[in-house]
Amino acid sequence: MADPELDGNLAEPKHGESRGLAVGLSSLFFILLQSACAAFFAISGLRLLIGLGSLAAAAAGLKFLQALHGAAFRIPMEIIAIAGSVVNLLAVRRVRQLRARPESQWRVRPATAKQLRSESWQIGLAVVTLLLVAVEWGIHIYLHGRV
Repeated sequence: MADPELDGNLAEPKHGESRGLAVGLSSLFFILLQSACAAFFAISGLRLLIGLGSLAAAAAGLKFLQALHGAAFRIPMEIIAIAGSVVNLLAVRRVRQLRARPESQWRVRPATAKQLRSESWQIGLAVVTLLLVAVEWGIHIYLHGRV
């Protein structure tokens, strides 16, 4: 014989279930709110740590800056900047070459203004990076006699 409690329509929620859903959703809301508060608290602590670190770096004086400007840090960072700029320029050049090929014209959509603007920014930033590294090396050679 069938149990009368199981014969009910399973699709319609009972009154207690909708109340449980409301309690569950409100609990989720307050958990998210509490997490946001904790995140803001942690971020403000991080900002304080960055500020204190900046103050300590400024108080440390020139020795810290000279160590940071030393060849062990400066030259590898400049090489990475040069490599990144060259790779970026080569990638944009390759994209433009592939887009301009006659056999690609039927399947390639024309570049949008946003894409062309983005490519122009990439080219400009790469060229500026290369120029700044060249200027830095020129000044460094002029002042110190070596790169």
